[in-house]
Amino acid sequence: MQTEEPPSYVYGLAKMLEKRLNDMCSGNSSISPYSAAVMVALSTLDDLSKAQGNVDNIRMQAKEYVDEAGKARIERDAALKEIEVLKAKIEQLESNQQLKKA
Repeated sequence: MQTEEPPSYVYGLAKMLEKRLNDMCSGNSSISPYSAAVMVALSTLDDLSKAQGNVDNIRMQAKEYVDEAGKARIERDAALKEIEVLKAKIEQLESNQQLKKA
């Protein structure tokens, strides 16, 4: 097998495969090695498909969170600008009030 992964990783995969095949065969003594391999392959593909679906859901949720954070940031910036405008108006009104008293 050609891979950039370290040999220990490939060995670990082989051990997992061997365990799954042994589990499949021990649960059903009449199953052929070929059928066991096909069943393990189908089960592994099912696991992979479900995992990819979970990853896709997590990506979508993360994108939604980023979009919501962006909207919240825009709203915060707008609120801060409005606060500055209102502070300036308050200062102006206070100045006008003090001029009227004088």
